[in-house]
Amino acid sequence: MVNALGSCRLKYELISSSNKKISIDNGYLLSTRDLCGLNYLPDLIRIGIASLKIEGRMKTPEYVATVTRIYRKYIDLVYENKEFVIDEQDQKDLLQVFNRGGFSSGHYEQEANRNLVFKEKPSNMGIYIGNVANYNETKGHITLNLNDNLKVGDTITFEKEDTKYKISELMIAKKNIDFAINGQLVTIGRMKGNIHPSDKIYKLESKSLTNKTKATYADENKKHLLFCDMKVQKDKPIAIHIYDNDYINFKITSNIVPEFAVKQPITKERIISQFSKTGNTPFAFDKFNIALQDNLYINIRDLNELRRNCLEKVAQIVTSQYKRNLPNKLIDNISFSYKERMVNKKQISVLLNILDIATNYSDLENVDRIYIPLHYFAIPDYSNIINTISKQFATYIYMPTIIKSNYKNLYTTHIEKALEKYPLKGFVVSNLSTINMLDKYKNDYELIGNYTLNVYNTYSLKAYDEFGFLNLTLSPELNKNDIVELCKTSKQKLELIVYGKTPVMTTAYCFLGSSNKCYPNCKSLCTKSNTYYLKDRLGLYFRILIDNVQTITTIYNSKTTSLDFSDLFIDCVRIDFLDENILEMNNVIKTVKSEKRLEGKDYTNANFIRDV
Repeated sequence: MVNALGSCRLKYELISSSNKKISIDNGYLLSTRDLCGLNYLPDLIRIGIASLKIEGRMKTPEYVATVTRIYRKYIDLVYENKEFVIDEQDQKDLLQVFNRGGFSSGHYEQEANRNLVFKEKPSNMGIYIGNVANYNETKGHITLNLNDNLKVGDTITFEKEDTKYKISELMIAKKNIDFAINGQLVTIGRMKGNIHPSDKIYKLESKSLTNKTKATYADENKKHLLFCDMKVQKDKPIAIHIYDNDYINFKITSNIVPEFAVKQPITKERIISQFSKTGNTPFAFDKFNIALQDNLYINIRDLNELRRNCLEKVAQIVTSQYKRNLPNKLIDNISFSYKERMVNKKQISVLLNILDIATNYSDLENVDRIYIPLHYFAIPDYSNIINTISKQFATYIYMPTIIKSNYKNLYTTHIEKALEKYPLKGFVVSNLSTINMLDKYKNDYELIGNYTLNVYNTYSLKAYDEFGFLNLTLSPELNKNDIVELCKTSKQKLELIVYGKTPVMTTAYCFLGSSNKCYPNCKSLCTKSNTYYLKDRLGLYFRILIDNVQTITTIYNSKTTSLDFSDLFIDCVRIDFLDENILEMNNVIKTVKSEKRLEGKDYTNANFIRDV
C-alpha cells in the first residue's frame, strides 16, 4: 500500500549515532504548521509585495474561497488606509477550513520560531470544541461542554481517531436540536469508534461556513460556449462545424456514415443530448443547427466518440493560444566539441561536506580539485588543514545553497579573508542569488555552477552560459540518455556527481533544537561529536547535517548514489564525501578512477537509469 502523504507528512525518529536505539525526538518531525501571514499584510504591502500566493494544493474549493475572501478584505483595508484590526471570526474561519496544529508565523519574525513544526498530527486539525465528558458506548452518545458552536451537519473527529463523523443527532437534556452554542452541555448521538472519556474533539468542517462559502463561487464555474452546425445524411460522412464568438472555427468530416434505421431512427433531440454531455470539460455547447435526413441510424457510442474528438480539437486550439514558440536550437557556436570530450581524460573533483581536523587529506590520491564548504573558512581551527589542502590540490570555496540576508556581509568578509590567505582557484555557486556577492571575483577566479542550479536541459545551459559559467554540474535528476544529449550540445564543461549521498531536503530549521533559529537555552546538541539521523517508518536512516551559523539543516538520502559512467563522455566526475574516513575515500576514488560503480544494498543508481 502506497501512503498518499508526502515524505514531509510521515513519521520519523531523531536518532543519535551514540545510541541508535534511543530516540531524541519522534513524531511528524518534518510536518510544518500552516503559515498564516494575515498579521503581516501591512508590512508586506509596504515593502512592495505585489502578489500573494496561496498554497492551495489538494485543498477544497471552500478552502480557496475562504482564504481569498478574507485576505482580499484585509488587503483592501491596507490600501484604503483604514484601521487594520483582524476580526476574531475571520481568524476562526481560516482555522476551520484547514490547519495543522494551528498556524505559524513561519520565518517572518526575527525571534526563533519554536512552533514551526507540529509533530503530533500531519493532517487537518480543525477547531477544538471540547473534551468527551461521558461516552455511552451502547447508545453511541457523547456528552461534552462546547468550546465552540456546533450544528447538525458539521463534521467532527476525535484525537485518537482518523475517522470523520458527520453530526446527525444533537441534543440538550434529551431534546433534539439543530444548533448549539459555545458553553452549552450537549449530547452527540450515533457515535461509534475509538472514543474514550477526556478525548479531545475537533470540528473539521462547519456546515454554516461551507454553505456560506459555496454561495460565493457557485456561479463562477463558467464554461466556454461553443456553437455546432451538423449535417447528417444517408451514405455520407457526418460533417460538423464547431465555432464560437472568438477564435475557434474548424470543420470535421467524420468516418461515421449513417444508414437507414431498421428500428428506431436517431433524432435531433438525441444528437443534441449526447453532444451536450461535456462533463467536467471547460466547454459547453450553446446552440445547435442540425440538418438531419429522416429515418437514419447512428450508433450512440460513435456519436459519443465524435463529441470527444471535437472537444479535444477545441482544447488543442485553446491551449495553442498560450503556447510559447521557442527556437528549436538554443546552443550555437559550440566552442568545446563533443569529439574533444570523447578523447579527453575525465577529471575528478571531491566535495568534503565535513572536514575532520584529525584527517590527513594529503593522503588523498588521484584528485584534481577539492571543494570545501564556506563556513570552514571562518573557523580558525581549520586554517592549517585548509592551507595544506589548497597547496596540494586545486581548491574551491563551496558556497551554501542558502545564505540568509543578515549573514551576507559576514560571509562576504569570510570570502575576502580566505582569498587573501589561501591559494584558491574559484567558487562552486549553489544559488544564483550569490552571483552579486562574487561578481568582482569572476574575472580572476573560476565559477562552477553547482547541481542546485538545476542544470537540466539546453535552455538552462544557454541561460548559465550568459551568466558566465564555463563549468556546470548536472542535475542528479537526469537519466543517462538526457546526460548524453547534454554532453553533445553543451559548450560548457560538464561535471557529473557519480558518488555520494544526495541531499533530499534543505530546511531553515534545526531538528535538535526544534527551532528555525538558535536560542539562548538550546542544549546545543549540534556542537557535540555525535552524528544524527532521521529514521523513517521503513527503518531507513537519513543523515542530517546542521549549519549552526544560519540554523539550516541538510537531510541526505539513506542510500549512497554510485554510477557507472564508463560510456559517458563527461569532462569531470564529482565525488561527494560525508562521513567516510581517508581509507574509504581512497577506495571510492580508486573505483571511480576505474570508471566503475560500488555494488550492494547500500548503493543506488538514483534516476540514472530511469525515465525522469
